[in-house]
Amino acid sequence: MAQAAGVSHQTVSRVLNDSPLVRDDTRARVQAAIATLGYRRNNAARQLATNRSGRLGMVAAHLAYHGPSMVAVGVVDAAHAADYEVSLEGLTELTPDALERAVDRLLGQSVEAVVVAVAHRAALERARALRLPVPVVLAQGVTEGDRLAAGIDQHLGARRATEHLLDLGHRRVALVSGPLDWIEAEQRRDGWQRVHEERGLLPGPALPGDWSAASGYAAGRRLAVDREVTAVFAANDAMALGVLKALHEAGRRVPEEVSLVGFDDEPSAAFLWPALTTVAQEFSALGRTAVDLALRALGGEGAATAPLVAPVLVVRDSTAPPSR
Repeated sequence: MAQAAGVSHQTVSRVLNDSPLVRDDTRARVQAAIATLGYRRNNAARQLATNRSGRLGMVAAHLAYHGPSMVAVGVVDAAHAADYEVSLEGLTELTPDALERAVDRLLGQSVEAVVVAVAHRAALERARALRLPVPVVLAQGVTEGDRLAAGIDQHLGARRATEHLLDLGHRRVALVSGPLDWIEAEQRRDGWQRVHEERGLLPGPALPGDWSAASGYAAGRRLAVDREVTAVFAANDAMALGVLKALHEAGRRVPEEVSLVGFDDEPSAAFLWPALTTVAQEFSALGRTAVDLALRALGGEGAATAPLVAPVLVVRDSTAPPSR
């Protein structure tokens, strides 16, 4: 490339590394030579020369669900922006042993750091106990102030959903929760309950779900026959969709008779009928925080911390003051 561009090999290296110490016309000649010759970086050679792989590892679970998949997308996008590649290990079973096997596979690829996005309690406890030769950043199921932990404030999101319904005039908000062996499901339940306690109100019924629309539908059928229920907080949008179908089938109008709030702000939420009020999670910000913590740890900040990302309540057509 240096010969084709008529420059030194040091100048080619500066162009490849975006050095500002190259004149624009020289940079253009080198870039033209790169395009003509079809040059691609040899990452293996680069790793031998620098003793760095330029690769982060990530372990994620339940990638079929919207939230976990978007956490993974956020981390990958942020890593690419920082000129890192990502090796992703998706867990098909949520056990501590499966987590350790996934981490071992990533270490075999010479990753510089590992991001663990697993909100299941037992697996996350094992992740916290890992003693690895590279930094480990947690990206789900965390609380404010945790070391090397990036997260979205699930408790705050649930509070905002519940406060919105109570501020409209509803007195008891029912809950369709996620599985409580997921830390984030428990955090959302705690936020819902805490708001009722602070206002001296008795919470509405709490029914279990498993994040699926089918579980929301099953819970919604039970809630639909309870005429005392005028507001429901579903802990994700998929379950909210199931609740909405059950209420429609039972003749309970939304929001005229029952208000409904979800969580996640999936792309389809705005196109339900009625459009779903929900809590939006900024997964891109979570990804940037996780990658930033990993890079700070690689730079020597072993105890780096970051504030939780604040979720945002998106008010649409599925909530209104109670009709009675």
